[in-house]
Amino acid sequence: MKRVLPVLIALFVASTASAQAPGGSAAAPTPTNAPMAVPAADPGAGSAAQAGSAAPGSGSATNGNNQATSGSAAGSGAGSASAAAPKGPALKAWYDVQADKTVEEDGTFWMPKSVNLAADDSDMMFYAVLALSAFFFIAIAIAVVYLTVKYRHRPGHTAEPSAAHNDVLEITWTVIPTIICVFLFWYGWHSYIKVVTPPQKAVEIDVLAWRWNWQFTHENGVTDSDLHVPAGVPVRLVMTSKDVLHSFYVPAFRVKQDVVPRRYTYIWFDATKPGTYRLTCAEYCGTSHAQMACLDTDPVSGHCNRRAVVVVHKDLEEYQRYLNDKIQDQLNMAPEDLGKMLYDKKGCSSCHTIDGSTRVGPSWKSPDWGKDIAIVGGTVKMDENYVRESILYPAKKARPGYPNSMPSFEGQLKDKELTGLIAYIKSLKQ
Repeated sequence: MKRVLPVLIALFVASTASAQAPGGSAAAPTPTNAPMAVPAADPGAGSAAQAGSAAPGSGSATNGNNQATSGSAAGSGAGSASAAAPKGPALKAWYDVQADKTVEEDGTFWMPKSVNLAADDSDMMFYAVLALSAFFFIAIAIAVVYLTVKYRHRPGHTAEPSAAHNDVLEITWTVIPTIICVFLFWYGWHSYIKVVTPPQKAVEIDVLAWRWNWQFTHENGVTDSDLHVPAGVPVRLVMTSKDVLHSFYVPAFRVKQDVVPRRYTYIWFDATKPGTYRLTCAEYCGTSHAQMACLDTDPVSGHCNRRAVVVVHKDLEEYQRYLNDKIQDQLNMAPEDLGKMLYDKKGCSSCHTIDGSTRVGPSWKSPDWGKDIAIVGGTVKMDENYVRESILYPAKKARPGYPNSMPSFEGQLKDKELTGLIAYIKSLKQ
């Protein structure tokens, strides 16, 4: 027995070692300081600039204690082995992830989902008028069919004399419709006054429309083509246009208001449910009206992959975090990255391509950088000065063969944003 026991122990140790070898069925134990997979960014993780330090390709990862570790993992007494992190696409900011979500299309057969506190009154009015219309249509149709059959001409039956006067019928068809009309007028007037009178304390956002994009400017100077608002807080929009007539329309909010050049119009709402909702221009505004606020265009087909939306944050705190993170991310972006972001957010993709093809305006990818190009009435050198002037005063040196319809961005872009756009255009030179 004393000889057998050591043999059994030796066999057990040998089988265990072979099971944990690379060719065995069990995986080798992971060192405690080995890099772990980086979790996807979520709204509670802070800004994209903060999350970017753990992005793939940044040369760092996080371990089980959420502490930054280098790209090389040290084994237990085996030395260090260099492992380069695979380069991947930059993480999107959490607020852009929310904006990229599929718009919510839930609702009834008649109406989309209601997401505005004042929408219940307008919905009730719609359903009341619909029910009344259906009731009287069916009742009158049945009465017409019944009376037509009952008093139809038949052999052997004499015609009934026409009624000359009936007080009961005349009072009935006068009083009942009058009561209905007075009720509809009172309810509609009451709802209208409520809709056009915003509360004294409301989050105010400036809206600028042009062909073909929206620009929403928040209290801290953040600008975006997507409208971000808090839930449970009244929001007032101060809107104007810098070219033609547009119309701000959010079906889920039941709000629609014309946006008029050279004057201000107003609208307000109180969003009740967080989510991503459709934003539409409901007034024909020119050739690319169907591409209004297109933030992602397919370079081959020209199809719009995503338009501007309304993002309702769950509360005022998350909305404030969006404002803080958005402005911080813009300040920390490299000029070329900022220019690419502005290309999408400012609606530049609606008129200009980045692959050399032409759309409404000339492509940003040009082989003529640093050379003289033709303009109306002469030539000019294609350089940083020309690009800056074309953005701020596009009508001064218009290109022949293209409509002179680009709006001016004077006063709407910071110097850093202009520098970013110029850097991005310059990076596309052939």
